Amino acid sequence: MEFIEILKAIILGIVEGITEWLPISSTGHMILVDEFLKLNTSAAFKEMFLVVIQLGAIMAVVVLYWRKLNPISFSKRSVIQKDIITIWFKIFVACVPAAIIGFLFDDQIEALFFNYQTVSVTLILYGILFILIEARNRNKVAQIKTISQITYKTALLIGIFQLLALIPGTSRSGATILGAILIGTSRTVAAEFTFYLAIPVMFGASLLKILKFGFHFTGMEMAILLTGTVVAFFVSILAIKFLMGYIKKHNFQVFGWYRIILGIAVLAYFSVKNFF
Repeated sequence: MEFIEILKAIILGIVEGITEWLPISSTGHMILVDEFLKLNTSAAFKEMFLVVIQLGAIMAVVVLYWRKLNPISFSKRSVIQKDIITIWFKIFVACVPAAIIGFLFDDQIEALFFNYQTVSVTLILYGILFILIEARNRNKVAQIKTISQITYKTALLIGIFQLLALIPGTSRSGATILGAILIGTSRTVAAEFTFYLAIPVMFGASLLKILKFGFHFTGMEMAILLTGTVVAFFVSILAIKFLMGYIKKHNFQVFGWYRIILGIAVLAYFSVKNFF
């Protein structure tokens, strides 16, 4: 039985590592996976686990973008790189809207919207938006082609788009990427800045869940948590590299079609299940 639970943690880590970074909604996938792959743990632990394994995904961003995110250079002597400090200030500015609204209304949002109907609708809706926005921007030239060109105003606007991700099924990366593209950033800049935003957002969410759950883990719970987190880390590295390579030659429309298909599948599955 312990082996089976570890195997479930591995699968959940794989799902998290892929869906956290591709704009296809980790929540939508986790809802489906949970239907067929239930952890044999308490409800409180499972709720915490599904959030805290994001720490593995965060560390993948830190490792891949360490040189761009580390403000201290040790090449010859310790030097504070002001341009990277500025990027961090912009990241925190972009995080403010979601941090405030999420802190004030997290329980209400979860009670109202954490259901398969909402997830299905948002999957389909944002899938359509991805297709339409990419078609609209097909011949447009991006105005913001590097991270350094993102202003504080642009960062705040992207942060406002991130508010949409408070609704389950939207996809945090999907909301911020769509918003950034609409504002005028290139696809690569939109995706990269989205990765950066995830660090404080997901770290904060994970910390809150751990504090709420407490630090009293059984040996099995610790093994499940570490397994899921480590798997999410390695899979996230592959997912991020894939996405950045893919969007250099392609647009996001394929993810839009995938979201529509998944949204229909989630709606159909639960409708049939509830009917019978």
